[in-house]
Amino acid sequence: MTTFLTHVLANGIRLVHHHTDSPVAHCGLMINTGSRDERPEQHGVAHLLEHMLFKGTQKRKAYQILSRMEDVGGEINAYTTKEETCIHSTFFAQYHERALELISDIALNSSFPEKEIQKEKEIIYDEINSYKDSPSELIFDEFEEQIFDGNPLGRNILGEEDKLRTFSRESIQTFIRQNYSTEQMVVASVGNIPFQKLIRLFEKYYNHYPFKNAGRRDAPEIPYQPSKRLIQRGTFQAHCIIGNIAYDFRNKKRLTLHLLNNYMGGPGLNSRLNLALREKRGYTYTIDSLYTTYCDTGNITIYFGTDKTTVDKCIHIILKELKVIKEKRMMDVSLGKAKKQLLGQIAISSENNENLMLSMAKSMLVFNKVDSLEEIGRKIDAITADEILEVANEIFEEQVLSYLIYN
Repeated sequence: MTTFLTHVLANGIRLVHHHTDSPVAHCGLMINTGSRDERPEQHGVAHLLEHMLFKGTQKRKAYQILSRMEDVGGEINAYTTKEETCIHSTFFAQYHERALELISDIALNSSFPEKEIQKEKEIIYDEINSYKDSPSELIFDEFEEQIFDGNPLGRNILGEEDKLRTFSRESIQTFIRQNYSTEQMVVASVGNIPFQKLIRLFEKYYNHYPFKNAGRRDAPEIPYQPSKRLIQRGTFQAHCIIGNIAYDFRNKKRLTLHLLNNYMGGPGLNSRLNLALREKRGYTYTIDSLYTTYCDTGNITIYFGTDKTTVDKCIHIILKELKVIKEKRMMDVSLGKAKKQLLGQIAISSENNENLMLSMAKSMLVFNKVDSLEEIGRKIDAITADEILEVANEIFEEQVLSYLIYN
């Protein structure tokens, strides 16, 4: 059985570790703060903060940060989501201490030099424009804006140029003071290092930061209303999303929806929607279903790109497939295959130790534990056909679906 070892500092920062014999190790710091925690006038500051973590600390200049892991063949990176900020590194196992110290320094001692802020803003403006040139990515942000209208979850992560131009070092430091909490930080590690040694290093580099509780995340109610939007973008093909709000990550029906989503339009080439739209009719190159969870809600999206002349046909076929899922109870053989497929995909993903490290960090943030593959398998195996039918009718009722089409 896969084992996950944990340790908690007096200031509330948690550590979770999985031992491997690989010569390559991974570690990261995940903070339970993302773009949804911004106030309206702060839109984009969480992402700017992530960029600025690499621009200097109280003891390092930018080039020293960028070279620290690369000089020994490793790498360091970061990302921002709507609910997390994560700094993570991959390296030869003997450099575990180097990575832990560097991540601690840039996460908790960054100096945010003003001249670097101005340069990084220009980079983010280019990032925003690049994103606008990718309709298959942009449509997901605009769909969340549509279904989470008026809620911070509806704002994109990158921000807007007019607000970004107003940000300063004080803007970033204010956001940190308002949102960063030591109790909402997790260091995750996967690698060949004795756990007691890892604890000593963890205490050495993270224990001296004072306890801080920034309070609970503001999670206003989401008054969802189904809607349909058609936007003329002059793209070569049409892009479409059909979706709905869905369960949050603590909902007991969450795993059932994950299973149903995977069966319907997951990465498997044998998903119902891929077979119906691509294999049988050749209408689309890409057809995916994606279920995203947040602390208080979630969303499910069915995305496809197709020729502009076949949009209506594709929508009709998707609704027909959803009708079958809502009306016909899955046979035991089909359900058994769907369970094996989902568990297999999870197992394959966990073989990637970087993915495993990041999922460990997220699980500790949310549930304060990490389920083993065996425990996940038991939970998946317990899902019944009746539960799938119930979830399908709750989530995919035709009257509650929203649509966004780029034409």
